[in-house]
Amino acid sequence: MKLLSLLLVCTMVIVACNEGGGKAKKVDLKSEEDKTFYAMGFMLGANLQRLNLNDQELGALYTGIVDSAKGSEAAVEMAAYQPKIQEMFKARMEMASKNQKQGGEKFITDYMKKNPEAKKTDSGLVYHILKEGTGAMPKAEDSVEVHYHGQLTDGTVFDSSVDRGKTITFPLNRVIKGWTEGLQLVKEGGKVRLIIPADLAYGDAGAPPKIPGGATLQFEVELFKINPEKEEAKK
Repeated sequence: MKLLSLLLVCTMVIVACNEGGGKAKKVDLKSEEDKTFYAMGFMLGANLQRLNLNDQELGALYTGIVDSAKGSEAAVEMAAYQPKIQEMFKARMEMASKNQKQGGEKFITDYMKKNPEAKKTDSGLVYHILKEGTGAMPKAEDSVEVHYHGQLTDGTVFDSSVDRGKTITFPLNRVIKGWTEGLQLVKEGGKVRLIIPADLAYGDAGAPPKIPGGATLQFEVELFKINPEKEEAKK
């Protein structure tokens, strides 16, 4: 798994940097090397968010890394516990994904109660037209120019062309399923809010570190322009 691989890489780097003994010094992040190692640790921590570790578990993880880095003998029988690592990750990921999906279902139910004009398709996608367009509707094979603002159900922004101040153009059939379906329901010049369940977004895997596994996503998308598929491209 990517998470385990990242952990092992970080551990090996720490071991390499501590070879030859020597007492660990307090890091003040003044040097580029210190900042690089901090960035590595921050990346690892972002991935570990998916495991929802408590303080005791974080302490055990830290102790294992330090013991290994210093060449100390393992406090547990490694042959017995190595297979349990993958089992634990899998169980934690499944539980986290399940909780995310349940939260997403509640979010959708509550949203539709408060916004009766919102509609749900057979796939489970929720779309709410915020501004009616006047042009054509795109097809899945078309490219579209849009502005979008993407959030988790708790309001956390994970991506936004609006914040960057620049529209984006892409083929509609090369994005997540919820976008492909949802933007075909909007006329050129219109604006829509899409609430996309995990099965139409990034599934149980998510897109770490910003999008958890099982997450329901919400987007506000404004469709500026449709670039129809050219006839030559069909041949």
